[in-house]
Amino acid sequence: MRIEKLDESTRQNLLDDLLKRSPNNYGQYEASVHVILDEVKEKGDEAVFTYTKKFDGADVNAGNILVTEEEVKEAYDAVDDSLIEIIRKSLKNIESYHAKQMQYSWFDSKPDGTLLGQKVTALARVGVYVPGGKAVYPSSVLMNIMPAKVAGVDEIVMATPPGKDGKVNPTTLVAAKEAGATAVYKVGGAQAIAALAYGTESIPKVDKIVGPGNIYVALAKKAVYGHVSIDSIAGPSEILVLADETANPRYVAADLLSQAEHDELASAILVTTSEELARKVSAQVDAFVKELSRGEIIQKSLDNYGHILVADTLEDAIAAANEIASEHLEIVTKDPYQVMMKIRNAGAIFIGEYSSEPLGDYFAGPNHVLPTNGTAKFFSPLSVDDFLKKSSIIAYSKEALEAVHLDIEKFAEAEQLTAHANSIKVRFEKEEQ
Repeated sequence: MRIEKLDESTRQNLLDDLLKRSPNNYGQYEASVHVILDEVKEKGDEAVFTYTKKFDGADVNAGNILVTEEEVKEAYDAVDDSLIEIIRKSLKNIESYHAKQMQYSWFDSKPDGTLLGQKVTALARVGVYVPGGKAVYPSSVLMNIMPAKVAGVDEIVMATPPGKDGKVNPTTLVAAKEAGATAVYKVGGAQAIAALAYGTESIPKVDKIVGPGNIYVALAKKAVYGHVSIDSIAGPSEILVLADETANPRYVAADLLSQAEHDELASAILVTTSEELARKVSAQVDAFVKELSRGEIIQKSLDNYGHILVADTLEDAIAAANEIASEHLEIVTKDPYQVMMKIRNAGAIFIGEYSSEPLGDYFAGPNHVLPTNGTAKFFSPLSVDDFLKKSSIIAYSKEALEAVHLDIEKFAEAEQLTAHANSIKVRFEKEEQ
């Protein structure tokens, strides 16, 4: 891996480099995505079936697009029992963590007859997109469905591309069943996002779409926002390790590569105060790349977006981490909790040398759907909040309104909204006569 001195120039060059990975910079695909969206909106099922045949090579129709209970049973028979048990253990952790995020309605009444509050309601129907093809990510199935289930969503509709045989990957199906999906449809890509956003004869319209996907899925989600809500526009995966001389170089190298293996656009960055650690990590990375199965992808990822930055001070390193605002941030320093208190921007923070990033991907419980491309500065991980909406509650008695009605009328008149003022005034016109 390249080793560079952390200064203003390298910091800015790195930030500019990382921003090139944003889905917002893939405008050349937008026109073709809009064609698919418009066609599904106009033709419904017909367009969905045509695009599924074109892109996935599968023959789907109104009679087989919905996964059946028989297909779910076949999936359970095909998946190793030990893996099913691991999925259940992971789900338990995910459910327990997200249950603590749940918010509830509240009301505050006062003696003057004023009642204010907030009514919390789960979304009625959400769509969960799960990638298919060569990649199989049952962990993402769990992470996207479980917070919706905890929130109390009535219908959790999943869409995932089928193989050429018209079947959904068995592990994906088992994960969906265990997590609580109410329906699974065999459709992927931009056409799946369109079907969930607009509805077709076979696929119901949802209120919100969550889940990762390729650039076509990301751009489709961006385009349908407003017709439905979405979680975020996910970019390539990224990890930043913040370390000092106490860190184990073998552990750090392994953790950097755990994200670099995702794809050639993934980013793996080490920011350290130790030149010796930087050299040892670089050497260990080279050794690991020769051993790992996805070595070619890892190497291209490191060549494109792999960096080791050596900072003069820990404060400089922390400042860089906050500016980069990485999806995953590992802190491997002498006093990691003290450093953690100074971190402002990160999707998920892993503390200490035994809190490796894959722990969060698969098992610990916090959600692994995280903000990318610097959006951790203003976005949060997927949570129960994403599946809840809130309504304000306002109830005033006549006596309570009477005490403030002149103030409200004057405020409205200051904005020249006389109908607003009149709406209050008519309730007390007899008293004023």
